[in-house]
Amino acid sequence: MINKKELFIEKMKQEGLAPLVIDTFISYYSDLSKGCSGIIPEQQISPLERDELDELRSLNRYESVGEKVLNKAVILKLNGGLGTTMGLNRAKSLIGVKNGSTFLDITALQIRALNKKHSLSVPLLLMNSFKTDADSLKALESYSDISTSFPLSFLQNKFPKVLQSTLKPACYSENPALEWNPPGHGDIFTSLATSGILDKLIESGYHYAFISNIDNLGASLDTNILGYFHENKFPFLMEVTERTFMDRKGGHLAKTKDGQLILRESAQCPKEDTLKFSDTNLHKFFNTNNLWLNLPALKQQLKKDKQIKLPMIANSKHLNPRDKTTPLVYQLESAMGSAISIFENSAALRVPRSRFAPVKSCEDLLLLWSDYYDVTEESKIVVNPARGPGNPSITLDPLYYAQVDQLQQRFPYGAPSLIDCNSFKINGDVVFGNNVKIVGDITITNSTSETLIIQDNTTLDSNIIK
Repeated sequence: MINKKELFIEKMKQEGLAPLVIDTFISYYSDLSKGCSGIIPEQQISPLERDELDELRSLNRYESVGEKVLNKAVILKLNGGLGTTMGLNRAKSLIGVKNGSTFLDITALQIRALNKKHSLSVPLLLMNSFKTDADSLKALESYSDISTSFPLSFLQNKFPKVLQSTLKPACYSENPALEWNPPGHGDIFTSLATSGILDKLIESGYHYAFISNIDNLGASLDTNILGYFHENKFPFLMEVTERTFMDRKGGHLAKTKDGQLILRESAQCPKEDTLKFSDTNLHKFFNTNNLWLNLPALKQQLKKDKQIKLPMIANSKHLNPRDKTTPLVYQLESAMGSAISIFENSAALRVPRSRFAPVKSCEDLLLLWSDYYDVTEESKIVVNPARGPGNPSITLDPLYYAQVDQLQQRFPYGAPSLIDCNSFKINGDVVFGNNVKIVGDITITNSTSETLIIQDNTTLDSNIIK
């Protein structure tokens, strides 16, 4: 009888993957084989209330502490994604997002300003995929002043896809690369170890890592949070913010019945609990994926458990995502935020929306282009001080605005003013002139076959139907 585990082990060995990576995958695969789905039903968790978490605005007393230990901190950015959902085939971090600067430009400029302010050289590390590594490193060549003795990047690992019909390794001779999937950003802990970066950082006296997605430009190192993290001796800290309608599909923080903090991603929610999962009044806190990690604590956890086994996410996909006739597979993944339930004495911190400015879609990109966000002298992306409370809700017709080049064609002068916008929805093909302003709740509907032109210097304070 064929030992299916051995098939995966042999396949991963032939690919040159480290024993820790193989052991981690086999652990997840064993759970899958036993029927474990990684699902977290609503009945197993409880929502968190606002008064159960500390808030960033109350942490000013920790700033001096954070400044003292800043020389023990590194900044780690997840940079493995391509902008495929937005019509791109290159590193997402190379998209122009604010005043002509890319994600990587702004990240580098933030670190340059941080280093100058504190007369330090805080290391920047990118966790890249093999598809983003070369282009990203080339883009950073013009920022040689932020280089340190550490490599600028290390590569994330990969897992073999699992055929749903047989639970054997998937084979695809037409394109063998599609037999593999990224293991999710939860792989960061394993990749830090297998790359040797973890040991090098600890040996050099670095104890703390601030981790965030490269596409979240609100995520800069905050010395108040660093001081709070250091003083309380947390092994792991997650920044959370208030969920809005636009965040309803993202992972939310909750707690188990025994009080342990837990992160639940949409893929871990049973279908019958979808309404409760997306209820932002019930589950109030959204995982920003801004995380703080104690590096020696990670080393100790690896020594204790031999691996960092996070809650498994079994994503159902077609072997070739572009060909629905190919077999269904499981992509075994994990989310790095789920480590909040792994490290003892982990914590979560409430932060303002300004620390969460991600770009997952062209709606997000349009908002970032607009005057809703401002750039400080330290290249931090913040909500414009002139903006009132509330986050604009933007919905763009996917037929005309789903891809970056479509967005650029229909907003040739950049985004309209959204500083006074509550909601903005476009149905149909609409092109915007220069200096357009959106006020209040606006819906534009163009049901004709001709492009609707919004003229220069127009202020839209009522709906348009054509």
